[in-house]
Amino acid sequence: MNDINNNIPLSVLDLAPIVEGSNAQQAFKNSVELAQHVEKLGYQRYWLAEHHNMTGIASSATSVVIGHIAGETSTIRVGSGGIMLPNHAPLVIAEQFGTLETIYPGRIDLGLGRAPGSDQLTAAALRRDRKSGGEDFPQQLAELRSYFHPDGTTRVRAVPGEGLDIPIWLLGSSGFSAKLSADLGLPFAFASHFSPDYTLPALQLYRNHFKASEKLTRPYAMIGVNVIAADSDDEAAYLATSLQQQFLSLIRGNPGKLKPPVDNIDTLWSAYEQQIVAQQLRYTVTGSGDTVKKKLMHILKETKADELIVNTSVYDHQARLKSFELLSKVWKD
Repeated sequence: MNDINNNIPLSVLDLAPIVEGSNAQQAFKNSVELAQHVEKLGYQRYWLAEHHNMTGIASSATSVVIGHIAGETSTIRVGSGGIMLPNHAPLVIAEQFGTLETIYPGRIDLGLGRAPGSDQLTAAALRRDRKSGGEDFPQQLAELRSYFHPDGTTRVRAVPGEGLDIPIWLLGSSGFSAKLSADLGLPFAFASHFSPDYTLPALQLYRNHFKASEKLTRPYAMIGVNVIAADSDDEAAYLATSLQQQFLSLIRGNPGKLKPPVDNIDTLWSAYEQQIVAQQLRYTVTGSGDTVKKKLMHILKETKADELIVNTSVYDHQARLKSFELLSKVWKD
């Protein structure tokens, strides 16, 4: 593991949140401002995630939003965290990301997942005639990679795309993608920010089975962490009630727009619901800058992660910008 004093990279996961009282247009404006902000602060990469049929997330057309963010920034890497490959024909993704890499050379990442990123009804609407639930993900991945580096046997070519060296990451919340990324010698990103229980087993599986490749000589693992930093621990805890309400809505089967924080969240959930939310948000760090750094150092010691990708679900946009700024400041100290 890199030591924290050697600047373990920090990156950003943006779900392009639509907050109550606002809309997708404002969410995209906020994403541009956040991307420009974290670029100046030295964050490594800026990823957007594919979700569908979610009224609180604006990044459903992920490739389009990546192009928008890349066009409004100049140095930060921009990519997907991730594209849900079972929703798409591999050729289409090769062409889309080939186009992005051609327009913004050396700045595009392609993170791939095998979940639908939606409910089953929406998945059916996306895939139409696809019957697979992701079981053929390895075959889809192989097809996608073949468009970037064809062996001369295929008659179908991705233009743009062919011959481009776009970093491919596998994303996961279980052991499937951990093992596959290890076998292929690819970097691996684990969704600790919403699926904490399998984090350590998945990372161990990835490292134990890793095979060096032309792309990567040693394992490289990034984990997702929810981080909310503020001037005080109490203020951060208050801001974090928006994230807690978000997960409460999810477990109740009623996802929606990101809600404003509340003074006493205990009035909104049962003891059982509180326990479930707390477990799902175990890789969530809140507090002042110093508190956040201490907690993140503990996570790094536990996971030996090579990189952290930070999700900050905060209702107030200015408070969200400040959270990333405070984190950056204490990380460099």
